[in-house]
Amino acid sequence: MSWILIILVVIILIIIIYLISTYNGLINARNRVKNSWSQIDVQLKRRMDLIPNLVETVKGYASHEKTVLEDVTNARSSLMNANGVEETSTANNQLSGALKSLFAVAENYPDLKANTNFQKLQDQLAETEDKIAYSRQFYNDTVLMYNNKCQMFPSNIIANMFHFQEEEFFDAPEEAETVPKVEF
Repeated sequence: MSWILIILVVIILIIIIYLISTYNGLINARNRVKNSWSQIDVQLKRRMDLIPNLVETVKGYASHEKTVLEDVTNARSSLMNANGVEETSTANNQLSGALKSLFAVAENYPDLKANTNFQKLQDQLAETEDKIAYSRQFYNDTVLMYNNKCQMFPSNIIANMFHFQEEEFFDAPEEAETVPKVEF
């Protein structure tokens, strides 16, 4: 009788340890997703802080390019007011497009391109864009690992019991999926 009781206690302990381990693993994965999202947020805020300086620098040289500057300002505002992954992703893509237009305008002004302030700001912005791209990739990798834990058996049972929700991926804009046309 005591062997049966010992075996039963061991089985119950194994189940309890598994439940605790799986639950803690899901918490760890969810917190990694939150952390990786905050890293994207930090880089987006850094970019938003650089943009007004860049716009002011360009204004002096390209005053008649008002619509491009307004587009950048509006896109920045949209990003600042975005909530959640989907809204932020859309606003980020809008801002990236507006910045491309801004740099295209800068190509038309040799004095602006030679301006050291503009060059420094452009370099900082390019560095920030690289960090954003890396942060997006890290976030999506983290979301993939977390979502796998939420979907795969047997951890999906624990995830459903404790209401762990899958996270959204940070998507690239649709135009990024098309192959650019290069002509010589």
